[in-house]
Amino acid sequence: MKNPKVLIACEESQAVTIEFRGLGIEAYSCDTEDCSGGHPEWHIKKDVRLILNDGWDMMVCFPPCTYLSSVANRWYNVEKYGDAARERKLKRAQAFKFVMDLWNAPIKFIAIENPVGYLNSHFRKRDQIIHPWYFGDGELKRTCLWLKNLPPLKYDKSKYEEPKPKYYLKSGKKKGQAVHFTESHGFSKDREKIRSRTFPGIAKAMAEQWTPVLIGDRK
Repeated sequence: MKNPKVLIACEESQAVTIEFRGLGIEAYSCDTEDCSGGHPEWHIKKDVRLILNDGWDMMVCFPPCTYLSSVANRWYNVEKYGDAARERKLKRAQAFKFVMDLWNAPIKFIAIENPVGYLNSHFRKRDQIIHPWYFGDGELKRTCLWLKNLPPLKYDKSKYEEPKPKYYLKSGKKKGQAVHFTESHGFSKDREKIRSRTFPGIAKAMAEQWTPVLIGDRK
């Protein structure tokens, strides 16, 4: 039986790719940037839309959320911000189309990850909300999953202690309670890239729980 092929879209960290590879699955990360996971032989550096028809059995997607997250909604006020808001709306429309191109790809099993935001109101309600701490990574970061022919991830919150929310000011001082903001990277220039990386527990759960679905479909 031919080994199934899994595409991890918009992933430069290769966190999920490595977990699938560890289970013997032919998985490839794809991003317009070089990979940082240490396995360039498993990385496809190009726009993922160019390879959606290449016979993939599953795709796990991490599309950029800059213009889809609800965090920056106030910047879309045209009356207040004028052309800057109009440009941001255009970029949001482009980001949304990108996600829809992924979702409508000719691939049987698809998962899309993104925060709460535009997709919930303009695509459809998510299938699942998870936090890294559900899988032992000790962080609060509300993450949504949209699933096609895949089951929600299983987890046991009773195994882990819910972390205290925190965030950091530009000075580096901790203040108040909010959502995930990892202390180790603060306000570095690579903050967005670091914050977008998949936590190890979630990556492992995706590979371990979705590989049996993929293998079962091939029998």
